[in-house]
Amino acid sequence: MKFIFSLVVSIMLVSCVSNKTKILQNNILTLRDSYCKAPLQYNYTQKLPSYNSDSIISANSHLKNYFSDQSILILNALSSIDEVEDILKYKKDGSLEAQVKVLQLKTKINSKISISLTELDAVAAEFDCEGERVAQMANYVDNINANNNNKLILFSIITGAVTSVASGIIKNDTAENIVSIGGGLLGAGLGLATFNPKGKKVEFIHERNLLKDIWDEKLQSQNFPPFIWYMYTERKFTGNREHSIIQNMKQRWINYQFDNDEDSASRSVNFGTGGFYRSSDLQNRASMLNQMQSATRTINQNINYLLLDLDKLISDS
Repeated sequence: MKFIFSLVVSIMLVSCVSNKTKILQNNILTLRDSYCKAPLQYNYTQKLPSYNSDSIISANSHLKNYFSDQSILILNALSSIDEVEDILKYKKDGSLEAQVKVLQLKTKINSKISISLTELDAVAAEFDCEGERVAQMANYVDNINANNNNKLILFSIITGAVTSVASGIIKNDTAENIVSIGGGLLGAGLGLATFNPKGKKVEFIHERNLLKDIWDEKLQSQNFPPFIWYMYTERKFTGNREHSIIQNMKQRWINYQFDNDEDSASRSVNFGTGGFYRSSDLQNRASMLNQMQSATRTINQNINYLLLDLDKLISDS
């Protein structure tokens, strides 16, 4: 009977641990303000260029001898078509004054390109910062869940050992059966608890949600510079030219982050203004932010081709 009393005490201790764990889970960490966003909100005066890309390319078909279709669209987005026209006009002159004009016009175009490149860097940096921030929180949650599981496994092993020893010591059949059944149920309960797929969660509030704008495919976004948003949403800047950068990205998210379940993706806490995040939600968010960072940096390739075309235009006699 003393042993049964000891077993009861052990069960009570486990119950106390469970209560402490429950209190810990109820003590939910809340994240609100992000240190990744810019300290000031810049009011961009630039408007989105026309999405009628075929008409733009057709109207400037004479520039195709010098620029690719994508470069023409970027020049149009930067309001630099007229400057390129003037460069072509002054190059025909050949005078020293005309050469100076050409260099001035090129400098003006380069200045606009430099601003667009800094915008790209700023957006990519915010995606990178947010991705690291969320990944850090996911690791924090995973560590807590792992510690809780380790405790449950330890108690399960102890329960099994105690039950086995008790069964060998107790001579009374009724008491032995009670101990065996009780110990088995307790061990099974602890074992099943280690397979809990939810674990600890955090409350993550994000009124400024860059992923929401990507998911909604808005015509215009206040969270991105107009030029960057144009590059995201114009189909001509992708390899197949059938879908835009964010359309391709959204489809990949559905396929790989949400197992081809678009309804589940639409309900995801990742695309709202915030809510309760499990570890899997945080990992998905970190992955999607990092993917958008990579997609943003690939736009540099388009601008690089434009710079090469522009240098070739200036250097050709």
